[in-house]
Amino acid sequence: MSETSAETPWAFGAAPDPEDVLAGVDTRVPEGVDATGLAELCLALGDDALVLAHRLSEWCSNAPDLEDDIALANVALDLLGQARLLLARAAAADPGLVGRLVPGLPAGSPALPEDALAFFRDPDAWHCARFVEVENGDFAHTIARLAVFATVRLAAFQRLVEHPDPVLAAVAAKAVKELAYHRDHAGRWFLVLAQGTEESRRRLLEGLRALWPLHDELARAYDLDGARAEAEVVLDQLLAVSTVERPAVAPYDGPRHTDDLTRLLAEMQSVARAHPLGVW
Repeated sequence: MSETSAETPWAFGAAPDPEDVLAGVDTRVPEGVDATGLAELCLALGDDALVLAHRLSEWCSNAPDLEDDIALANVALDLLGQARLLLARAAAADPGLVGRLVPGLPAGSPALPEDALAFFRDPDAWHCARFVEVENGDFAHTIARLAVFATVRLAAFQRLVEHPDPVLAAVAAKAVKELAYHRDHAGRWFLVLAQGTEESRRRLLEGLRALWPLHDELARAYDLDGARAEAEVVLDQLLAVSTVERPAVAPYDGPRHTDDLTRLLAEMQSVARAHPLGVW
């Protein structure tokens, strides 16, 4: 690994001619849309997607069988794609965003704002929900998390398709198709585990109970134009058909982020931070 020059690409993007994911798109904020609010919304949505994508990628080569290994990896890739578009949109909507959130970024790197936001932000500058950042449990825990997350996110993104910002609306339209698959895939596994063996049901219930204190925060974050009510109806249907009751646990009331996020970012950002000007 070497250092960047005017002729060489940066390892985590491309310089001096970056591959702009929004190239050719009119990224001007429409009249009547608050640019700061738009950037904050895209940042939060992008952070959720990126962090859960990392958690799901940790299942590569560790899932119960090859088919689910590939399925979880594909879901992670879908979320990673959503994250890149959303973080890029956030930076385009608010040109000062990267400078505020990544004040110590080495000059000349990275070339892409979404890379800067992903690899050089400290944990307290992230806007993700704690629901996505906690460490993976077993496979049942992951299925419970994905079923709840995809249900809540899908309901919100179905409404974002009508957002007055055409860029966010287009990102949402693409994501809706992906999230519908994520929800259905996780829902089928949720039912299988709930009605399978005593052990599979026990693990599912334990995973759901462990995650449920963080559900309220997630649901509130995605409550756009009645999205929460719709998502709760779908979750109730899934729980009913699986003969699973909602866990009777209080919402989590603690620090804005968990220590799990700090450890996740230490791993995800390690190469970029060790070699901020590195190329290959």
